[in-house]
Formats: sequence, C-alpha cells, structure tokens
Amino acid sequence: MSSAKQPAQDTATTLRLDKWLWACRFYKTRALAKEMIEGGKVHYNGQRCKASRTVEPGATVRLPQGTDEKVVVVLGLSEKRLAAPLAQQLYEETADSIEQRLKRAELRKTNSLFAPHPETKPDKKERRKLLLLKSQQ
Repeated sequence: MSSAKQPAQDTATTLRLDKWLWACRFYKTRALAKEMIEGGKVHYNGQRCKASRTVEPGATVRLPQGTDEKVVVVLGLSEKRLAAPLAQQLYEETADSIEQRLKRAELRKTNSLFAPHPETKPDKKERRKLLLLKSQQ
C-alpha cells in the first residue's frame, strides 16, 4: 500500500508549470495556461519557458491576469486544483507587483472619469446626428 503512495509524492515534488498555474487558479484550464506559456506571456525566473518546465519553490513567475501583470514567488506545489484560499497559499505576490497593480487600477479609474459612457444607447435620431458629425471631421 505504501508503494502506491510513493509515486504520488514524487510527482508532487516535480510539477509542470502549466499544471501549477492551473492549480493556483491563475487560469481556468490547463490548456489556457499552456497557451499563455507558449505565447510568451508567462516568464519563469525572468525567461520564457515551455509548459513542461519544472516548478521549484522560491522561483519567480511573471504572468498576465486580465489587464494587469502579476509577479509571484512560488511557495508550494500542488497537483490538484485547490479552493481559492488554499491556492493562494501556494504563492506570494511581490510588493512591487502589488504597488504596480494599484497604480494601474487608479489610472483606469481616473481615465473613466474623463471618458464617461452614456447611460443609454443613442436612438435613431441621435445616431444620425453622430454619423453626420463623424462624416464632417
């Protein structure tokens, strides 16, 4: 019985990068994680890598998430996709990354004040006026 558990522990010590990103809930599927890695969006210790790259505790991973970019330090490994609070214990975001994300969020908020969206869609008459204005420019 103990020999059956031994391979499971060995695989936990060596874990693929795409599987780790999926387990930590950065991406919804492993296929999406692999696509981001192969597209050059994810950097492991400052370098582009393959999805099969072995993840080690203490390594830094830079990845895009939505409109922001996160830089995290690997703290633990897990083959299984865990609940969000448990998954957050597998990594720690750097202080610089948090600061940059907050700055970008503030910039997005102030930018939306200068370009407000209308409350409703323009009706037929207003669309004609808009088309006329655009054609005159």
